[in-house]
Amino acid sequence: MINVYINITDKHYYRVGGVTGFCKQVIQNAWISRQPVEISVLLTNNKTVQELNLKYRQINRPTNVLSFESGFCPSGKKDVWVAGDIVTAYKVLQTEAKELGISFDAHLAHMLTHGALHLQGYDHQTPEEAEKMEALEIKMLKQLGYDNPYKDVTE
Repeated sequence: MINVYINITDKHYYRVGGVTGFCKQVIQNAWISRQPVEISVLLTNNKTVQELNLKYRQINRPTNVLSFESGFCPSGKKDVWVAGDIVTAYKVLQTEAKELGISFDAHLAHMLTHGALHLQGYDHQTPEEAEKMEALEIKMLKQLGYDNPYKDVTE
């Protein structure tokens, strides 16, 4: 069972029809393990993401998605893994989607999938890691009906 908790602090996300259900579907699709898990998603603005990016990564600018692994089991819930948090910045996603010529929904799905994979221990620090993670993203997004987000890069 995957419990996804959504917190929306930027009202622009409501432009995505059924945004809460959309996010839950994307995360569930991207979750490989079948172990019971809890994940928190914050759909917020550039300012909040920039503050988090500065505090935790020492980068003073907003970014499209941040993932914070927690990987612990709360007392009394030893059968549930709290995987962590995924945070997205609306205006960054909107700008990138326009630049890429894709829908906002497709880009949000990609960033949520990307974040969920980070919470599961995937990374892209080496070419080998990036290739493995990108292949999973492509497969998972295809399952949701979205095109390969790397098609311009790989073609």
